[in-house]
Amino acid sequence: MVAIDAPDHAKLASFYADLTGWPIIRSEPDWIVTRTPEGKDVAFQLAPDHVPPQWPGQERPQQFHLDLLVDGYQEAAERAVSLGATRLGEGATWVTLADPAGHPFDLCQRDGVGPAMELFAVTIDAPDAPGLARFYAALTGTEITYEGPEGVMISGTGYRDVPANVLFQQVSDYTPPQWPDPAHPQQAHWDILVDDLDEGEEKVLALGARRLEGAPEGFRVFADPAGHPFCLTVA
Repeated sequence: MVAIDAPDHAKLASFYADLTGWPIIRSEPDWIVTRTPEGKDVAFQLAPDHVPPQWPGQERPQQFHLDLLVDGYQEAAERAVSLGATRLGEGATWVTLADPAGHPFDLCQRDGVGPAMELFAVTIDAPDAPGLARFYAALTGTEITYEGPEGVMISGTGYRDVPANVLFQQVSDYTPPQWPDPAHPQQAHWDILVDDLDEGEEKVLALGARRLEGAPEGFRVFADPAGHPFCLTVA
């Protein structure tokens, strides 16, 4: 599950729920979870000192972004702006916007998508996209399904047997987060379920991650080879 930081996580969760049609399935004082039509969970985490990214530069990089599929992407972009998004740019079949917390996301055209948007992929910035893709593929048991000059995609079946894609976008002047320093924020992170935390830690360290301090009970926090924090949990 991907978790996105926000100074007002309830506001951001409501924005995405209203825009995408994803229902809120869990709500806590510092944590709200939505679910996509395909069954993928997207969480929003309270981060009171959150510093928003400034796309497309690397002084305050986006780190993560969501690629959303919709039939009628221009109309969806107009609706996003009416809900509080900011239009940043566009291509032949997509529009890039910033959500109310400043996180960029893409609305991409796909004919035949139903009333709720689909999450095509979570995209992660990396200085070595193939290397980071191999790290997460080995960690999660997924496969590399696309590799090109702009990045690499891994695909597989995740929690609750839900198919999922993760994209790794090549960024030549990449600036890593320095968690938990709010001046160099993570912007988002992964929560990855394992059967045993000790065995999970041994595996991720062997693959090239490093342990970070400050994890809550039931979690262990690591930085991947590109510096993105992620959690292992059995919860």
